[in-house]
Amino acid sequence: MLSEIRITGLGVIEDATLELDPGFTAVTGETGAGKTMVVTGVNMLLGGRADSGLVRHGVRRARVEGRASGVPRSIVQQAEDRGGELDDDELLIARELSSEGRSRAFLGGASVPVSVLAEVSGDLVAIHGQADQWRLLQPARQRETLDTFAGKPVLVPLGEYATAYKRHREIEAELTELTTRERDRLAEADLLRFGLQEIAKAEPLPGEDVELAAEEERLAYADGLRTAATTAADALASEDLESTRPSDVLGLLSLAKQALDAEREHDAKLAELADRASELGYLAADLAGELSSYAADVDTDPARLAVVSERRALLTALVRKHGAEEGTVDEVLEWAKRSAARLAELEGSDERVEQLNAELAELRAQLKDLGDQVSTARREAAARLGVAVSEELSGLAMPHATLTVEVHETSPGPFGADEIEFCFAANPGSPARPLQKAASGGELSRVMLALEVILSDTHPVPTLVFDEIDAGIGGRAAVEVGKRLARLAEKAQVIVVTHLPQVAAFADRHAVVLKSDDGSVTTSGLVALDDDARLKELSRMMAGLENSDAAQAHAEELLALAAQRHVKTKKKKSSELSPGSKG
Repeated sequence: MLSEIRITGLGVIEDATLELDPGFTAVTGETGAGKTMVVTGVNMLLGGRADSGLVRHGVRRARVEGRASGVPRSIVQQAEDRGGELDDDELLIARELSSEGRSRAFLGGASVPVSVLAEVSGDLVAIHGQADQWRLLQPARQRETLDTFAGKPVLVPLGEYATAYKRHREIEAELTELTTRERDRLAEADLLRFGLQEIAKAEPLPGEDVELAAEEERLAYADGLRTAATTAADALASEDLESTRPSDVLGLLSLAKQALDAEREHDAKLAELADRASELGYLAADLAGELSSYAADVDTDPARLAVVSERRALLTALVRKHGAEEGTVDEVLEWAKRSAARLAELEGSDERVEQLNAELAELRAQLKDLGDQVSTARREAAARLGVAVSEELSGLAMPHATLTVEVHETSPGPFGADEIEFCFAANPGSPARPLQKAASGGELSRVMLALEVILSDTHPVPTLVFDEIDAGIGGRAAVEVGKRLARLAEKAQVIVVTHLPQVAAFADRHAVVLKSDDGSVTTSGLVALDDDARLKELSRMMAGLENSDAAQAHAEELLALAAQRHVKTKKKKSSELSPGSKG
């Protein structure tokens, strides 16, 4: 329930605060005073669209704040999850709109996306205005209204139906894709199969191309490699025994070592150098042996060179076809792995089609069963809703009006296989026709109010805001509208922006939007009325004159009528709560 609304810088309202209590609050005021801004402000709190043109001229931003008490724990949790918190057990909801069009939203003091306000506020407040009346003429809205009234008998199977219908559509889409692209799938499968056969025939090994390239290089330059190794080995260890003085490295190192060893015992530094010469001798001997072994192993094999070159050419062709930027056999093998999986998927399409068709048949049977359940429950609820609305219309000064709810069979869709149509007849002799063709603006207002009263038990919302729902109504009908709004306020907090005194008289509280004009700037503010001020406002609403004796007498009569109803309501509640009362 809303406990307070504060509006600043919005339209003609400079700064206004409306304190609210449970029950029925009426908001009135002269034309142009800014009554509609109250509803606009509440709509902003609900996350509705906001036009920067609504920002009051001369200010940087408009701000609307709402305080809600008795907030469901689920909504409080959403606020806390985003860093918000309660303030004295109340949840603060706020929306700011800059003159440049930037919008900000706050929940429990924490900044949140505007969409979050729409998520949480929809469970706290519902707005009904003339636009909602016209939305009632739409088939989708009529279906939603009937389903809400029907409750679980429709909503439970309808939820299962919606899930099955969504899956049904997904399968149909997949089947369409599989069948319409069959030629493309076959061509892709053939191409993949050919490539995989090529690779399988070649049997490439990981890293084989790198190894073959190195081998081909060695075979192509075998003579030069052997000559280089032999020459180096000879330089290290010559086998020329006729020379009196060694010319190879090992011989020279040996002479050097002998010369050093002869004098090493006389100097430690010289001994260290002798050791190093000896170490060089060992290294040179090892190197000479390895070079000789390498030269012996170098194979000049033209036949092997031809085999290697041919194999490399085959692998290079595979790489060009199936490799990537690096151009390696490893990439070819990776392509083969992916392609094999894709080929298995393509070759399994026929089996997939069979599976999908089987599932589709099951879903069709399920949809038929659930759709029948929904249709049966809708027809039963439609009859009850038509009777209930007709009874309410009788109490709203339309004793002969009837509303019938037609349920027509149609092609299965996301909401079942029914088409819902509200039909209206204002007089007994008039045929029932679609609501949009048969009802005037005033009649439509009363139909919507009747529905709201009936649905208040089925789909309760803590706060209901009505924006001139009484448009096109007057006289006794307006009195009955006031009574119904007061009756509705027994179950929910009701805020009504109205221009009819017959409606405002039945409110528990009355606030007026006052306009002041200093000659250049017009501002408005909200003022709660005491009994005397309320009598004057009702007189003004009747005759346009606050001090008209006739208007005041009529206003007093209206207030007395409303007071009688309040007394009856209190007695009824007392009787219901009495231990001796019969349930």
